[in-house]
Amino acid sequence: MMQIRVYYEDTDVGGVVYHSNYLNFCERARSQLFFDAGRSSILEGGHFVAKHIEADYLKSAKFGDILEVKTALVEIKNASFTLLQEVFRSDEKLFSMKIVLVYLDFAGNMAKIPSEEKAFLSLIAEV
Repeated sequence: MMQIRVYYEDTDVGGVVYHSNYLNFCERARSQLFFDAGRSSILEGGHFVAKHIEADYLKSAKFGDILEVKTALVEIKNASFTLLQEVFRSDEKLFSMKIVLVYLDFAGNMAKIPSEEKAFLSLIAEV
C-alpha cells in the first residue's frame, strides 16, 4: 500500500482530481513496489509496459486528501501479468482498475518474463 497526498497540481479549479491522475497515482504505487524491494522495473534485458487498462471512477478525490493505493496480483503469465489497483480515501473506494503489463525486450518485442522477476511479482498480494 502506498499513501499519496492530493496536491493542487492534481486537481481542476474546483479542487477535484483530474481523471488521468488516478492512473499516475497507480503508476507511482507500481514503481514503489519495485523501489521498496531494492529493484527497478527497468530490467537488464527489458522492461514492462501497459497493454490494457479497465478503469472505474467511483467517487472524486479532492485537494488535500490523503489517498491509499492498494495493489494485488490477479494473474501472471509467461510474458505478462495483471494487477488490480484500487485507490481509497480512508475506507471509501474512489477508483479501481485492472492493468495488464507485458514484458518487452529492448528491441520492443514481447518476451518471457525472467524467472527472478516472475518470482518477485508473485509476491504482490497487498489488496
